[in-house]
Amino acid sequence: MTASFSDFLLPEPLMRGLARADYREPTPVQAQVIPLAIDGADLLVSAATGSGKTAAFLLPTMQRFIDVPKARGGTRALVLVPTRELARQIHDHFMQIGSYTRLTAEVVTGGEPRAHQVAKLRRNPEILIATPGRLLDLLQSQHVELGDLEILVLDEADRMLDMGFAEDVLTIIQQSPPERQSMLFSATLQQRGLARITESLLREPETLVINPVREQHPDISHQMLLSDDLAHKQQQLLWLLQHETFEKSLVFTNTREGAEILGAFLQAEGQRVAVLHGVLDQRERNRIIGLVHSGRVQILVATDLAARGLDVPGMDYVVNFDLPRNGDDYLHRSGRTGRAGAKGRAASLVGPPEWNRMESIARYLNLEVELRAIDGLAAKFSGPKRRKAASKPGSKTAKGSKHPQQQEKPKHKDRLRDRKNIGKRRKPAAAATERAVEAGHTPLRKKQTSTEDSQAPKESRRKDPT
Repeated sequence: MTASFSDFLLPEPLMRGLARADYREPTPVQAQVIPLAIDGADLLVSAATGSGKTAAFLLPTMQRFIDVPKARGGTRALVLVPTRELARQIHDHFMQIGSYTRLTAEVVTGGEPRAHQVAKLRRNPEILIATPGRLLDLLQSQHVELGDLEILVLDEADRMLDMGFAEDVLTIIQQSPPERQSMLFSATLQQRGLARITESLLREPETLVINPVREQHPDISHQMLLSDDLAHKQQQLLWLLQHETFEKSLVFTNTREGAEILGAFLQAEGQRVAVLHGVLDQRERNRIIGLVHSGRVQILVATDLAARGLDVPGMDYVVNFDLPRNGDDYLHRSGRTGRAGAKGRAASLVGPPEWNRMESIARYLNLEVELRAIDGLAAKFSGPKRRKAASKPGSKTAKGSKHPQQQEKPKHKDRLRDRKNIGKRRKPAAAATERAVEAGHTPLRKKQTSTEDSQAPKESRRKDPT
């Protein structure tokens, strides 16, 4: 494995930018992706959030544009992402790494004035970071031209599919030059519909599976607290936020309404908390994220969509107030902490309806989850009662079933109804024959032919007509 960024022979401006951004040594993703990307290979990469994949595709892209500059031209690289927050985060990484270069990058997402974005596109940035919906809108209105595109990157492709961007992504791919270099990054390569995207995007790609899903986040510890109901969960969460040691905490709910209710409860209890969900306009979202970055707010209550791509330094404690719907969502939530090798913790409050889901998530991700209880706030619920598995009808284990040779014969029952009113019984056939003979009605018998009779002439066997 590469031990230093200098082994990649990156241009001096990029090395200075890495030093300024405190990049010390490559992560496993960067060590494997960067050399192949510099060689121009198409890449299909499965890697966790927080593994350093942003720099893994930015550094080779910027290295090419520095080594082979173009005096005039349009956008040379396009990075497609599922959310505005992730787009802004990638742009921040670009500004840090490229602070000593003359390269330019712009962000185009929904939630911002369209006219302002059109004005930014007139500057012909070398790198464009965009969400599929807004970019497709600008392509159809001919405000974006992809004729000069050299590199196309899809980051967190699995989440783009979850959010219904598959058709938009395919349309954008079809409008980009076929000779481009393409890279696709996803937390899992088993996402439904992903094969359709990869077939359209990639040509003979190198496939890299770095830290498979079942081995994700070794630096994150996982805890589970059992809860009785919503009010009990609120008290448990309040205790954790008051007694646990953390720099910043991210609390997840499954709905916008749930986030607002929980945020109001925590504010009423004196906690410095902000709420982030998808209904907020971009200006308010930026303000809230700024408060968290600055440390003026230590606790952020958010939904999955709102927190997508969120990378806040010091976010070392994640709490699932509502359990996520599946293992992949759990992976993305817990991935907000423990980033780039830092230690992190994830706690889940699990009520009776969520028990089976938590067990499924733990099995799917191969997690070691510590069961924890808070003194004075322990739940009455202690998990489902153990029941004997019901046998299926006809199964070998069904009650009363035995080996065919060992089955007992049914016992004869002597019942009164079998002995009374039985009526007149028919006698055996032999007795009936005797009665017929006595009455002069001898039954016909089959004629038997002896050997002598069979040898006699036919004439002798005929009766004499006289």
